[in-house]
Amino acid sequence: MKTFAKTLAVIGLCVASLQAPVAHAERLKDLASIAGVRQNQLMGYGIVVGLDGTGDQTTQTPFTVQSIAAMLQQMGVSLPAGTNLQLKNVAAVMVTTSLPAFAQPGQMLDVTVSSMGNAKSLRGGTLLMTPLKGADNQIYGMAQGNILVGGVGAQSPGGGASVVVNHLSVGRISGGATVERAVPNALGEGGQIRLELNSTDFATASRVVEAINGKYGAGIAYALDGRVIRVQAPSASDQRVTFIGQLEEIDVRPAALAAKVIMNARTGSVVMNQAVTLQTCAISHGNLSVSVSADPQVSQPNALSGGQTAITQPGSVDIQKAPGKVLMVQGGAVLGDVVKALNAIGASPQDLLAILQAMKASGALRAELEII
Repeated sequence: MKTFAKTLAVIGLCVASLQAPVAHAERLKDLASIAGVRQNQLMGYGIVVGLDGTGDQTTQTPFTVQSIAAMLQQMGVSLPAGTNLQLKNVAAVMVTTSLPAFAQPGQMLDVTVSSMGNAKSLRGGTLLMTPLKGADNQIYGMAQGNILVGGVGAQSPGGGASVVVNHLSVGRISGGATVERAVPNALGEGGQIRLELNSTDFATASRVVEAINGKYGAGIAYALDGRVIRVQAPSASDQRVTFIGQLEEIDVRPAALAAKVIMNARTGSVVMNQAVTLQTCAISHGNLSVSVSADPQVSQPNALSGGQTAITQPGSVDIQKAPGKVLMVQGGAVLGDVVKALNAIGASPQDLLAILQAMKASGALRAELEII
């Protein structure tokens, strides 16, 4: 009997552990970022040459002709006045990339090349030297190279039929840009660094401060607000790098998220987090559908009557209304109960958006609604 009682006790503990929510700790690296360690967007205007007749139609994209004329003039080639260039192998493009944190001159970057005219394809083209500028209009990189397009297109000689696989007006150059200027970084100036949480949460910020001070001592970290935490760091660069690396590996148990329901009105998607709860409520739901159809009929005149064949399309309208019914939706304290209650309604995704809004207005849905 004692052995049987112990077995029941162990089973009861296992079931209780499965039902209780487990709080998972996360690395500080996944919860916050370090102020000043960020990417910078770069952009440039360039020319792609060497296309197989799939470039811009120069009569409709005059900026392509102007770019070619300006480039030739810089190379000492002067075009006669009034020259009308008819180019088929050239396309105007925009070149974009991201300059990573602490990037140094000479480092290679991948770039994306996107057509800005009416070029049919950039496949097989070569990007000419293009300066990449930042938000301050300073040049931070230079891009050039052969474009790789992840698609293929084919067209019949007469132009009547064509087949296109994937997107042909955007390509990529691996290692196609070289960093020419480094971005100044003030990381650790004054013996301090700032941690910025990915989402504002006062409870999580407090737990981060407790975790850091618990490892390094009281007063090392203190929160400025619900998002920013200031941490004392070593003044020497090598010690500071080691300190930040250890800091990012600290495990912190984040606070529970606020209850939120995200609704996409265009696709009918509904996503909710684990904190959403539901109060008991009654819902009436019904559908009204209208179907309009046309049945073509041919009226053939008698022989030698001199009449003409006539085609008529009498229309018919069918209205169907599903009977409205009132459903009792039981409240739920966990997400699984909320899903079961919403599935019991039997509404379409688009109707569910309106039902959730009405439930929120009545106070039955305990969550914040966000429509994207």
